[in-house]
Amino acid sequence: MSETTTATTTASTGSCCTPDGSCHSAGVTTVYQVSGMTCGHCVSTISRALGALPGVTDVEVDLTTGKVTVAAESEPDEKAVAAAIDDAGYELTGRA
Repeated sequence: MSETTTATTTASTGSCCTPDGSCHSAGVTTVYQVSGMTCGHCVSTISRALGALPGVTDVEVDLTTGKVTVAAESEPDEKAVAAAIDDAGYELTGRA
């Protein structure tokens, strides 16, 4: 029996809203290809690891495609992203 699981999660480390209640959408979104993810625990682990990086505002993980979307205030440090994914037990295979 084979089951395909799609899971998406968001880990917020900041807010897009300003103190006056208005919102802005400044920042950069980068999509990475990550191998080794198979379940909801993987989604949580990757989300926590990348969400802890400086400037990261949102993380979305899609198990079906192996894509991890990272929203950040500015271009994420590629080495820091790779190290966080590696330390979590997965492999960054490149940008998607």
